Amino acid sequence: MVEFWFTEKQTERFGITMKIKRTLHSEKTAFQQLDMVETEEFGNMLLLDGMVMTTEKDEFVYHEMVTHVPLFTHPNPKHVLVVGGGDGGAIREVIKHPSVEKATLVDIDGKVIEYSKKYLPTIACALEDARVDVQVDDGFMHIAKSENEYDVIMVDSTEPVGPAAKLFERGFYEGISKALKEDGIFVAQTDNPWFRQDLITNVYKDVQEIFPITRLYTCNIPTYPSGMWTFTIGSKKHDPLKVEATRFHEIDTKYYTKDIHNAAFVLPKFVQDLLK
Repeated sequence: MVEFWFTEKQTERFGITMKIKRTLHSEKTAFQQLDMVETEEFGNMLLLDGMVMTTEKDEFVYHEMVTHVPLFTHPNPKHVLVVGGGDGGAIREVIKHPSVEKATLVDIDGKVIEYSKKYLPTIACALEDARVDVQVDDGFMHIAKSENEYDVIMVDSTEPVGPAAKLFERGFYEGISKALKEDGIFVAQTDNPWFRQDLITNVYKDVQEIFPITRLYTCNIPTYPSGMWTFTIGSKKHDPLKVEATRFHEIDTKYYTKDIHNAAFVLPKFVQDLLK
């Protein structure tokens, strides 16, 4: 019997390999190569331009950590924006917060949304919720046209290649600051500290020059390069390390807890050194 294995080359010298049961869908969209495959270890998996975006088995880590850290930090998040994230996982977590009145998703590629609904139903399950506004649009331009509108903004982008490259630029973070209300918070995924050290250093520096409070936190995601992933928070007023204990209401999660909330900001020294 022939075995099929997929390898994502995460750097020129390193990759991750997994056994594939079958290809569910493959398409060159207007923006990127989209593949949906069924793996033996991680269930259904979304690939964009050959990079692992999300899998059924480990998606909860990323989606819980990109959403609940800022949403518990903000005392009353009502209007939330997710840039990217067409698989719907971040939106699913956002609307677990009862204070959220509206969650807007802006993804440039409608095909990601379409096929996530079809092949990743446990991840995309909240996209039809009444509080959710799904827009197929350019997130960069959406931010540029927004002012004093959002309590929390989450940048759930791919790696900084192709259409996502401009989502890692200083001008984008300045636009986010304008799009946020006076006590707003934003968070962006900022890749891994083993292979993308320059990116983390540069993004942190840019965010730090725009936002009074800037923090980096980490989590473990086995299918992402190196398994160690970072997020950078920029906040106008509220410090994620000074959240009152009463803010942490019960929530259905698999990774995030109030203890993880604080522990995630405790960084290994080699990661601390990237922020100097």
